[in-house]
Amino acid sequence: MPKMKSHSGAKKRFRKTGSGQLAFKRRGRSHLLQQKSKRQKRLNRTVVANTRDLNRLQALLPNL
Repeated sequence: MPKMKSHSGAKKRFRKTGSGQLAFKRRGRSHLLQQKSKRQKRLNRTVVANTRDLNRLQALLPNL
């Protein structure tokens, strides 16, 4: 039986919180921040993944 491998793209984007939920950062906060609106910058905070997506995410991240 082969090893279970995590999806390398998902590994870089998701992390587990202290309560065991999956959290991620939204896109758009790495560069060119001077011209982006305050609203755009404010909306990019760490967010907990939706409960509907957990089955799919756990298939991508079995070892997380």
